[in-house]
Amino acid sequence: MILLKNGYINTVTNGEFKGDILIKDKKIEKIDTSIDINDFKEEIEVIDVEGKNIFPGFIDAHTHLGLWEDGIGFEGADGNEETDPITPNLNPIDAINPMDHTFREAYEGGVTSVCVTPGSANVIGGQCIAIKTFGKRIDKMIIKNPVAIKIAFGENPKSCYGQDEKSPQTRMAIAASLRENFKKAQDYMDEVNFYSESDENDIDRPEYDMKLESLIPVLRRRIPLKAHAHRADDIFTAIRIAKEFDLKLTIDHCTEGHLIVEELLEENGEYPIIVGPSITDRSKPELKNLSLKTAGILSNAGIEVSLMTDHPVIPIQHLPMCAGMAIKNGMKKEDALRAISINPAKTLGIDDRVGSIEEGKDADISIWEGSPFGFDGNILYTIIDGKIVYRK
Repeated sequence: MILLKNGYINTVTNGEFKGDILIKDKKIEKIDTSIDINDFKEEIEVIDVEGKNIFPGFIDAHTHLGLWEDGIGFEGADGNEETDPITPNLNPIDAINPMDHTFREAYEGGVTSVCVTPGSANVIGGQCIAIKTFGKRIDKMIIKNPVAIKIAFGENPKSCYGQDEKSPQTRMAIAASLRENFKKAQDYMDEVNFYSESDENDIDRPEYDMKLESLIPVLRRRIPLKAHAHRADDIFTAIRIAKEFDLKLTIDHCTEGHLIVEELLEENGEYPIIVGPSITDRSKPELKNLSLKTAGILSNAGIEVSLMTDHPVIPIQHLPMCAGMAIKNGMKKEDALRAISINPAKTLGIDDRVGSIEEGKDADISIWEGSPFGFDGNILYTIIDGKIVYRK
């Protein structure tokens, strides 16, 4: 057991106050203004964090952590299967290398949970998973698998396949391919359901199709599509297709979101927004309207926003700095904190375990001297699943 004493606790969801946190069996056991160690018979490690700031472990809603290993090149590049534009059956669990040193940099920066997604070369790139950032074996690090299916619009799939005289060469072909495969998956699901519900012995089970099988959780609205979309028109195409098939959807990147605020408000929060990476160059035409003000403009309008690094585009440990830059460019501090904690947790469907400091949730905590959003802030401790994984 661990007892954090006298810290300034920002719970994210239930206010801020000075108090204590008791950690037991990987979970937050108790939160109070004062917890007496004499009330417990078990051995407790007491850490006095007087004057320090306690936050939940931070969450990055969109990364490629462990899929593109640091400083290796082709040998460590496992995020894009550029042989087929439709690969919903691929899962990062089989490619992530937790031994890559960027995992250590993640938790040393206070980032305790991430969503790992395939790249955006393919129209349907594969499944996305939520994991903790500490561990040696990926199977033991998973929070939820899958949390989404990755799809991509715009320049990336066009450039990967169009230059080889393959489809898709146009945005029309990207959208048509999505519609075609969702319709095939609907028909396949209907056939499977009919077989399962039938008492007739002469009905054959549909031949197993791994790709179509992988899309069934999306069609059943158990997980969303995670849409790579920078331009406004691509954002609207993603929403259009989601409505046609009654699918859940998150809009990732949303680079031109600040140009279409009223239109996004019309969707009444149906499609969560994940903004980033904003601290980067305008490396392709669809990034011409890239702005550090996007997250603030959207959140100030009442839209729930998460932030992402798109690691390795922005190194994972700089997620708090991304929030700091968003604050500097107009985002409210409390909204920026939520954008790297409870908002991504809700968007990924893991808020029952992480994203805030609450009794019963996973003991994922970061303790700071100063603010995590300023260049003078220093992280002192990172705790994941009740274990101190970093101590300054």
